[in-house]
Amino acid sequence: MRTLIVSLCLLAAAGLAAAADGKLMHCFYFTPQESATQADWDAFYKATSELPGKIPGLLDVWYGELRRPMRLITADRSTAKKLRAGEKDVEAKVNMVERRFGVCMEMKDEAALKVYADHPAHKEWEKVYFKVRKPGTTSVDILAR
Repeated sequence: MRTLIVSLCLLAAAGLAAAADGKLMHCFYFTPQESATQADWDAFYKATSELPGKIPGLLDVWYGELRRPMRLITADRSTAKKLRAGEKDVEAKVNMVERRFGVCMEMKDEAALKVYADHPAHKEWEKVYFKVRKPGTTSVDILAR
């Protein structure tokens, strides 16, 4: 009996692992546009909520304010290049960026991310997205294990 229970647990765990295998979370964080109106935000929320029904392989979407803002320090390209090359004593003007809002999209697999990027519904969604955010995003893609 004990062997049967252990076997069933292992089989269930393998099934869960196989179900998650290949999935991808595409998450991005942005700084809201101060000039965005409530109507702009409402259009963004609606369009974002509707994306999973329009783009094959896009399974679900979450969006909202980050629990804590993500603070980034950025520099111009030439300064960044010098720093990556290991130069010391580099003088630079830096910019503090604060990302306060985020979107995470669950994709069936990596191929679905490509479908999403090229899909006409994504291009339409960008029109409302660009109204609520300042230029620039920070993004990560997380592969399921």
